[in-house]
Amino acid sequence: MNILAVGPHPDDIEFGCAAVLIQEAAAGHRINLVVCSKGEASTSGTPEERTEEARHAAKVVGASLDFLDLGGDCHIEYNVENRLVMAAQIRKFQPQVVLAPHPDENQHPDHAVVGRLVRDAARLARYGRLGDFQDLPPHAIGQLYYYSITQPFNDRPPDVVIDVTGVREKWEAAMACHATQMRTRSYADLILAKARTLGASIGVEYAVGLWVNDPLRLGSLADISLSSRHF
Repeated sequence: MNILAVGPHPDDIEFGCAAVLIQEAAAGHRINLVVCSKGEASTSGTPEERTEEARHAAKVVGASLDFLDLGGDCHIEYNVENRLVMAAQIRKFQPQVVLAPHPDENQHPDHAVVGRLVRDAARLARYGRLGDFQDLPPHAIGQLYYYSITQPFNDRPPDVVIDVTGVREKWEAAMACHATQMRTRSYADLILAKARTLGASIGVEYAVGLWVNDPLRLGSLADISLSSRHF
């Protein structure tokens, strides 16, 4: 299975959903990380430093890494041009699963913008007669999930909660690659505290939550083998 994860900035995927990706990579799935800026506006770390940090983190995750130019950090716009750039990336990698930042507004405007761009691009990528990239075959993804980065989303619990206890150390190592971003705040501690709280809700040590773009489709109730009541 091909899994595409998109982040606005070089550290967002690692903080938001890298634990899930580490597990999927270990299971033999192909993971492609797509980062939409190089942290050009960052208070800490140069674009060159942050690019190198992202490359190291991708190796820890077990993923390939691509950078897209959507205007740069704090300049990413929700427009047709950027939707088409993202749709082309989806056509190139042909993912079955896509992970993107939650499209609700939060502490950084780039997060929500990229979430909406990915949502729209996943639709555009399937249109066979869209003439902007005829050299790339149309592709319909199977599932689109949203992840949170640092916000807790206490007002809406996640739709899917994944036990990531077994990869906690590797996840922490991936986050630690972004040393420039830890200079002023220990983001890893914040993320792990959130993961512990969510894990407790399903009876495990650490967990990551995802939100669905579309209802999950099941063949029968028997397809659900685990729930938060199984502890």
